[in-house]
Amino acid sequence: MDNFLKKQAALFIMLLTAATMNAQRPSVSILGDSYSTFQGYIPEGNEIWYYSPIDPSRTDVAYVQQTWWWQVIKEGGYRLEKNESYSGSTVSYTGYNGEDYTKRSFITRLPRLGNPDIILIFGCINDSWAGVKVGEFKYDNISRDDLYTYRPALAYLLQQAQSHYPNVDIYYIIGDELREDVTESTKTICNHYGIKYIQLQGIDKKLGHPTIKGMRSIADQVLKTVGKHRK
Repeated sequence: MDNFLKKQAALFIMLLTAATMNAQRPSVSILGDSYSTFQGYIPEGNEIWYYSPIDPSRTDVAYVQQTWWWQVIKEGGYRLEKNESYSGSTVSYTGYNGEDYTKRSFITRLPRLGNPDIILIFGCINDSWAGVKVGEFKYDNISRDDLYTYRPALAYLLQQAQSHYPNVDIYYIIGDELREDVTESTKTICNHYGIKYIQLQGIDKKLGHPTIKGMRSIADQVLKTVGKHRK
């Protein structure tokens, strides 16, 4: 074998090894709101909070590497499957000022997560801020009208997540400083479906959104529960 063929064979083996190692990394999909957005990393048309270059009056988060989810994926040894995040989105079909948010709701966007090994759902913040009614705890015979209140909407979301993504590890991230009825309802419903939740604490924010420091804190708290992939 001449030197050219040897080099080609070595390159092929190197590429094959890299592809195999990458395939062995568990994939992570994000279903979120503004906290999980970044320009160029979410579907086109989804509203964004974090841009580059930044507006210093809004945030100090200037690079995607500073987002909580990028740090979790990088440091956890994972790979990104999909980031289906939409600024201002609600779990329920009710949005700000009572508007219909069906098209941007977590329920509507759930099927767009690809083929992940892990799903991180970071929701309920806008439901809390928009004053969405919590409604009643309801786990069966959920109607479309029920989906305009938080409890039935979250129950339906988690039902569909487990049905649509079998054998996938699902985690629910709960923001800090939210309405108590939303926070406690989320924990109750997650427990009902056996889904682990991560209750965030002490997140530094500007205009209600995580700063660089806040993003780092979210990443640390998520990694503590989700763990790191070991080869």
